[in-house]
Amino acid sequence: MPALQGLTIVAFESRRAAELDRLLERHGARVVSAPALQEIPLDENPAAHALVDELEAGRIDAFVLLTGVGTRTLVRAIEDRCPPERFAELLARVTLVARGPKPVAALRELGLTAQIRAAEPNTWREILAAIDAELPIDGLRVAVQEYGRPNPDLLRGLEERGATTLAVPVYRWALPDDVAPLRSAIDRIVGGDADVVVFTTAVQLDHLLEVAGASAAAVVDALRERQIVASIGPSATAALREHGIEPAIEPEHPKLGYLVSAIAERAGALARRDRTPS
Repeated sequence: MPALQGLTIVAFESRRAAELDRLLERHGARVVSAPALQEIPLDENPAAHALVDELEAGRIDAFVLLTGVGTRTLVRAIEDRCPPERFAELLARVTLVARGPKPVAALRELGLTAQIRAAEPNTWREILAAIDAELPIDGLRVAVQEYGRPNPDLLRGLEERGATTLAVPVYRWALPDDVAPLRSAIDRIVGGDADVVVFTTAVQLDHLLEVAGASAAAVVDALRERQIVASIGPSATAALREHGIEPAIEPEHPKLGYLVSAIAERAGALARRDRTPS
């Protein structure tokens, strides 16, 4: 029998929703897909244009890139003013810091290499640790490509080390145009009709509770007490813990395939345990 046979799994993934659903269904799960966000590019982005000005003037010493999607979106957002070839020339003058393999790949498309790479699980803590090991930043100007949710801990950490910072938001998260699937998922969670609830980014929880409105407390209580919560990794887990929700499943590496494997390995046993009368 497939590992997840008979389990209902609620997932909030948007960009890779079809892939996640397919992987879970291969293990026998019934997947309820409720995309919790959409990415809205910041087309008129003063911070991105300020970054170009600062790079042209030689006033940026290091650039921290947090996501591959954000890096590519940034390139497109400024291409009318600063073509990709020129942007690559400007970036080649500064120290490039990549949060993980996806911004590394996006930089490679520009013919660039990140001199500093954060170790897994690729949180702001690993970024700061990598910088501490390889780049004294006291007195330097550090730009940070953000990815929807601001990262005040990273900016604060850089500033505590003596750097001045320039935050460059590239896109922001918005609720999906159709929130009906999200409302249906909320009903399932509160009603106890979900066995596993899967979070693949911290913003999903923010939007879940926003749509829940007056039922937000009931959603949090259900996630604390009645559902098996799976988190893709440290950033999502930190957001869940802010609400007292402790994920029962978190993979060794914060990647979709590892997450599905962890759910397949553990969710069935956890569900059987929860269903066993005490």
